[in-house]
Amino acid sequence: MQIIQDPTVISTYINKFPINNIFDFDILPYIHLVQFNMGEFIMNEGSTPEQLYYLIDGKAKLYLTHKNGKVSIINFIESPCFIGEMELIRSQTESNSVQVLTICNCFAISVINCRDKLLNDIKFLKYLCVFLGKKAITNTNNYTKNQSYPLENRLAAFILLTSNKLLYTEKHTEASEFLGVSYRHLLYVLADFCKRGILHKEDCGYRIMDLNSLNKLVKKMNI
Repeated sequence: MQIIQDPTVISTYINKFPINNIFDFDILPYIHLVQFNMGEFIMNEGSTPEQLYYLIDGKAKLYLTHKNGKVSIINFIESPCFIGEMELIRSQTESNSVQVLTICNCFAISVINCRDKLLNDIKFLKYLCVFLGKKAITNTNNYTKNQSYPLENRLAAFILLTSNKLLYTEKHTEASEFLGVSYRHLLYVLADFCKRGILHKEDCGYRIMDLNSLNKLVKKMNI
């Protein structure tokens, strides 16, 4: 994680994402701008967050590790959104892992220094209620799509969501569980994508060769 201290960059982000408008008090003294590189963790599993993050650009994935060592992807996080809001309101006390997929820039709000202000700010809490409601609706819609469309369409969406600079590198075990299919079925469709020239298998993952075809497959789920 890198703390960005350039006043011009900070001013640009605050103008583009006027976070102060979400609160009834001046939040700016309690925040700083931070950047996470690909592979870094915004939150570590089992930790008690000291920051409430507002993701202003980038993508990350939320997952948990079971006692038997198995890893399950819970969801994907895209800007703009809060990270750590469930811990703030004590819906859960320990965080799940949040790992960066692309470079992420966030406003980091020091919860330790303004928790009471946050939890008593009606304007912020109303915003948070709407945010959580929209997130629940999105999760429901994603679950419905997972049950209603062929794997090739859902896998295309998954690849576009998780890829970075046209390179897809997610683990097959985690992808197959998230998509609700067998490991074998996932490999079959990936091989088919390669055969059709949509993907090219490399040592570190799969290179997207035909972005247009992937977008067409995803579009069929959004009619």
